[in-house]
Amino acid sequence: MRILIAPDSYKGSLSSKEVADALERGIKKVVKDVDIIKIPMADGGEGTVETLISAVGGEIVKARVIGPLGEEVNATFGILKDGKTAIIEMAKASGLPLVPPEKRNPMITTTYGTGQLIKKALDLGCGRIVMGIGGSATNDGGVGMAQALGVKFLDEKGQDIGFGGGELSRIAKIDNTGIDERIKTAKIEVACDVANPLCGPDGAAYVYGPQKGADENMVKILDDNLAHLADVVERDLGRDIRNIPGAGAAGGLGAGLVAFLNAELKKGIDIVLNVTDFEKYVKKADLVVTGEGQIDKQILNGKTVYGVCKVAKKYGVPVIAVVGSIRDDAYELYDYGIDGIESIIDKPMSLEEAFQKADLLVERAGERLFRILLIDVQNKQKNYKINEFF
Repeated sequence: MRILIAPDSYKGSLSSKEVADALERGIKKVVKDVDIIKIPMADGGEGTVETLISAVGGEIVKARVIGPLGEEVNATFGILKDGKTAIIEMAKASGLPLVPPEKRNPMITTTYGTGQLIKKALDLGCGRIVMGIGGSATNDGGVGMAQALGVKFLDEKGQDIGFGGGELSRIAKIDNTGIDERIKTAKIEVACDVANPLCGPDGAAYVYGPQKGADENMVKILDDNLAHLADVVERDLGRDIRNIPGAGAAGGLGAGLVAFLNAELKKGIDIVLNVTDFEKYVKKADLVVTGEGQIDKQILNGKTVYGVCKVAKKYGVPVIAVVGSIRDDAYELYDYGIDGIESIIDKPMSLEEAFQKADLLVERAGERLFRILLIDVQNKQKNYKINEFF
């Protein structure tokens, strides 16, 4: 029997690797000689670098970059074992956790450090860059990122504009003739799981600006500035970025990556499935065990569990999700290919206790699950097969 374990993280308690390891321990308490393959998963958000390095192999690279407030910060990114693929989380260089609450102000925060990470990856020979863009502190439309890579944003006097979303209104001309030449041949994929346009009531400023420190007046200015950026980009670069689904992600970084780096916006889980060559492992599996902290119908919007499930169903492999909590609408997911859902909670407990004991609870859930599925599996005379239980 071959079991593929492919969970997402349990936010706030366990990484996806820790979940996979705990499930493996639980399963092996029941079946000692089972063939287990572990592929920790992510959907492009926080932890994607560590998850993919764990799943595929590679190394973590350290770098000093310009942080959101224009001061140097320590950042990291990953390079997979092929030596050609970089995994970058923009939040490591330009994320909200890097800005103290009292200093949060998207009028001045910049994505410059994110551009520096891209440049560092190119310097190290990477021709493919996979980027997660969640958790930003910025609303500069990716202008800071592009500045770090050689794009010039000039005012009416031909001078470079400064950092931050508040500066975008000063852009009179975009000159991309000095962009790093390696960008032209690099393949850049962006994990983007939101559909917000660049500007307007559903855009970057109005939807996400307040959580980054913008008041009502700032939101209006930032939105107008992003609209101005879109106009100049269309005039000078011939790209219409205003209404691209996902353009408003990360304070407009989604739009900037498309406009200045010719990047492609994709569902985060689709990128991770591709990078890990997930289908290759599913084809040979008898059962897939996935999971996340909470399961509900929202997973159909592109979350890890549903992405894993879609691939498994393609090859007729049953899927069980081991989760922290089960929302009422999760039971509708049985109609979308999930064969079973098991909660790790085995008695009444507080959320705090569940977080503290998460590792043990996941292990025990894995054990319970396989004691049910594989009754007397070690009895050679019965020789059960996993598909007989579905």
